[in-house]
Amino acid sequence: MSTAGGVWRALERGNSIGCEIVQFFVKNNMQWFGKSLTPRDLEQYSRQLTEHPFHSVFGHAGYLINLAAPSSPKRDKSIESLIQEMQKAEALGLPFLVLHPGAHLGAGEQAGLQQVVSGLDEVIRVTRDSAVRIALENTAGRGTCLGYTSAHFAAIYDRVQHPRRLGICLDTAHFFAAGYDLRTPRGWNKAIAEIDASVGLNEVLAFHLNDSKADLGSRRDRHAGIGQGKLGRKAFAHIVNDSRFRDLPGCLETPKSPDMHEDLENLAILRSLVR
Repeated sequence: MSTAGGVWRALERGNSIGCEIVQFFVKNNMQWFGKSLTPRDLEQYSRQLTEHPFHSVFGHAGYLINLAAPSSPKRDKSIESLIQEMQKAEALGLPFLVLHPGAHLGAGEQAGLQQVVSGLDEVIRVTRDSAVRIALENTAGRGTCLGYTSAHFAAIYDRVQHPRRLGICLDTAHFFAAGYDLRTPRGWNKAIAEIDASVGLNEVLAFHLNDSKADLGSRRDRHAGIGQGKLGRKAFAHIVNDSRFRDLPGCLETPKSPDMHEDLENLAILRSLVR
């Protein structure tokens, strides 16, 4: 949900269409740094939570942040930006912040993974008194992006100093574009088995439920409405009914217009599939 007009507006908008889950960017997702939250921001946000309780509310980190990049001023900014976002998430009482692992930009995957680990260690050290976790999101794997295989998550978990501050967010469109065929229960179970073997299913904190405009294994990150992409509506039936994740939040990141009618349609489809 958009936070235009104030961070509390995300909750207001979510409530207006009957959302149980809300995800939002804690600052402008295409800027390095944002304004500090004011007492009024926090008061309005708290009032919305009280008046309209949600199953879960969590944040997403900005797209400029790239912890996997080689040492540079931009990587330094990435660390500073993520620290600020974590502090904002703490002020808002968010349980976790979803983060793309980043792109190694030609340095190689192992070098990129080590940069991610050192960046996470620094961010967690600065925010050591925070309860906010960082939920690493699987990616389509376009270009030099990391996170398209569970082995990347295993490597990060094995090397960070405080893995308890991490978590995993699984995106269905990204899975599909990375080559995991979720269209059948067998394909879905194979993908989930890899996550279980690498970090454990207890580390999964949330799902992004998106169809994919891109083909299987295309490595292209293009989301579509539920049933309007290559994954298809049928795939989401076994996804939303997986009892292992019954209590976990799932949110849409699908294209929509200002009146959010597409969100209403996609939510209705997903809910109709729940047995």
